[in-house]
Amino acid sequence: MKKLSIGATLVVAAFFANTAMAEHGNMQVKSHDSLGKCVKAAFAKHEGNIVKVEFKAEGKAGVYEFDIESADGTSWDIECHAKSGKVTEVEQEVKADDAKFTSVAKVSEADAKATALAAHAGTIVETEYEIESDGKASYEFDIKSADGNEYKVEVDATTGKVVESNLEVYQIGKE
Repeated sequence: MKKLSIGATLVVAAFFANTAMAEHGNMQVKSHDSLGKCVKAAFAKHEGNIVKVEFKAEGKAGVYEFDIESADGTSWDIECHAKSGKVTEVEQEVKADDAKFTSVAKVSEADAKATALAAHAGTIVETEYEIESDGKASYEFDIKSADGNEYKVEVDATTGKVVESNLEVYQIGKE
């Protein structure tokens, strides 16, 4: 995962701080501004504060993933295709013991971790528990490899199969 310079981080952080406080419906974006389009599209799905943004490579496409905390305390992961500006996935982040998660999860976290590490060797630096828009549950692991790259590996909590595995290009915000 690439690190941004302090100056670049401050510029991006200022952008997000202003965007999160702005009237989202009035946000003016330029046709060349893929991040702006995706911020607007994400807020159209769920209002709140962006606490983290990641840019990842999904095949040949760039995808922004926003972690948004809603006013009611609900956490959302919203993915947006960088080129089209269209939301491609909306997931609710929950705690490991959330009833929505435990009622459908058939695979243990330990088994899911083993599956994720088989896909990308390294150290797990973050684990998220997610409810997909269709009600399915998944584990999402951020794995730091020996060469310093970070991968996001999503494992279906019912089948134990890898659903997604992508290179994280950069991240801004909390892990």
